[in-house]
Amino acid sequence: MTAPHASERLLSTSVLVIGTGGAGLRASIELAQRGVQVLAVGKRRKHDAHTTLAAGGINAALGTIDPQDSWQQHAADTLRESYFLADPAIVETVARGAAQGIDELERWGMPFAREDDGRISQRFFGAHTYRRTAYAGDYTGLELQRTLMRRAAELRVEIVDTIYITRLLVADGTIFGAYGFDILDGTPVQILADAVILAAGGHTRIWRHTSSRRDENTGDAFRLAALAGARIRDPELVQFHPSGLLEPDDAAGTLVSEAARGEGGILTNALGERYMERYDPERMELSTRDRVALAGFTEIAEGRGTDKGGVYLDVSHLPREQILRQLPRVYRTLIDLQMLDITTTKMEIAPTAHYSMGGVWVDPEHHGTGVDGLYAIGEASSGLHGANRLGGNSLIELLVYGRITGQHAADYAGARTDVRRDPAAVEAARDEMRSLMRERGTESARRLQREVRNLMSEHAGVVRTERGLQEGLRKLTSLEDRAERVTAHPDIAGFDDLAHAYDLLGSLLAARATLESALERRETRGAHNRADFPETDPAMQGNFVWSPAEGVSFEPLSTAPDSFRHLAEAGADDSVAGKLVE
Repeated sequence: MTAPHASERLLSTSVLVIGTGGAGLRASIELAQRGVQVLAVGKRRKHDAHTTLAAGGINAALGTIDPQDSWQQHAADTLRESYFLADPAIVETVARGAAQGIDELERWGMPFAREDDGRISQRFFGAHTYRRTAYAGDYTGLELQRTLMRRAAELRVEIVDTIYITRLLVADGTIFGAYGFDILDGTPVQILADAVILAAGGHTRIWRHTSSRRDENTGDAFRLAALAGARIRDPELVQFHPSGLLEPDDAAGTLVSEAARGEGGILTNALGERYMERYDPERMELSTRDRVALAGFTEIAEGRGTDKGGVYLDVSHLPREQILRQLPRVYRTLIDLQMLDITTTKMEIAPTAHYSMGGVWVDPEHHGTGVDGLYAIGEASSGLHGANRLGGNSLIELLVYGRITGQHAADYAGARTDVRRDPAAVEAARDEMRSLMRERGTESARRLQREVRNLMSEHAGVVRTERGLQEGLRKLTSLEDRAERVTAHPDIAGFDDLAHAYDLLGSLLAARATLESALERRETRGAHNRADFPETDPAMQGNFVWSPAEGVSFEPLSTAPDSFRHLAEAGADDSVAGKLVE
């Protein structure tokens, strides 16, 4: 037993879940349903997890609208859209398990949109062969989070959403808990657990324009896993959403749903040109996410953008009633943030970092990380999305692997008969926290975070080059040195400053993993655009895996099974008739 200090809080549970968004909640629900003690902790209020921002929908080949759809076609669309970098076993697991995930949500009261006869409605998203995206207006993620919260409450899942986990505790390559602090009062917290499920999101907050809020997706999961001995896969593969707002500064990157283009919105540059004619003359604004983002970036980079570095998205030519009915969230967001009425005025947007398609390396069977007792799920994990995420797949992934990983973690914890705890691991976590609270530091975590975001936007944005990535690494080394002098200053409002210091540490590690991996991927594939290597290289159809000690290595991918490989290789119908974008 590792004795806590007098000022420390000691908690104990069979399975600890880090993250209270959709992935963490679904895993917690599975554990509770199996009678396993579970504690879910997070640094954000559980009702406002990042999951709530997912607007478009959730995929499953239910065949309610297009009976010819199948899990094999869903898997094929996913593999093809990943530019053949997705793990085929993970793709198959998600596609096969998707219908069960929807069925569970139905039973738990998820208010899906329905046809007149009661069937769940399904609609197209970009790169889908059939209509397979179920939805709840443009609030699908919010309704999903609410549904999972209700189910967790019914099962009396213990959730503490004011705990920031700073370190995972490992002895002899096996997890035995985690260390952190309470954001409200600063009390250090030691949590003993037989298994840990990491569901703490991705790393898109390390770019200047991002759809993530200030205190989420700062690379926490990357750092926790890497320091515990796990590896990071494909951190360079980051999806940039085509339409993030530029203003106000504290909300830069807030998304304008792609449904705005799906309803007939048009994109123009500062010269008034409808520029998608240059990039995808057939699909225009209904092209895929990576192409539209690259088009917007190119217009801005070549001097045809606005004074603020954006382009325009305009729906004002559409009937007002259509906008209010089909785009209520977009309408309200622009009124709230800019006092701008989209029924009369065009929006100024730019590509924004949106989704971490890479993440912690996981086993396809149960999402174990290679560290005994440690699992990763949701955006913290990797393997499903490859070089471009199929729209609607993120929400179904967290349901499928939340369930599967919860099952395995329950079995793992139940089978443990001997637990070793290492006092040195706990003391190292304590020492790290003390060092950040020292008085002699001269650097501000918030200021350095901003410099990380500027660095990543300049050198590892939508388009990358070897020269730019090398310069980014030089700047990053300087920031890492300055981070040694960061001091957190708690005040009467709480310990947010200490949280920002740890956010910075996560951001620095995630930035290094991203830059070093992007440097090695000398090709253009999906969302990864190398101006100096504009072609896709068949020799790089695999994953780059990173760790702090060993740097970057390459792992080839296994071949997809015949059940969906041929469908993926056959290509897809790129027509846009009746299709929303992803």
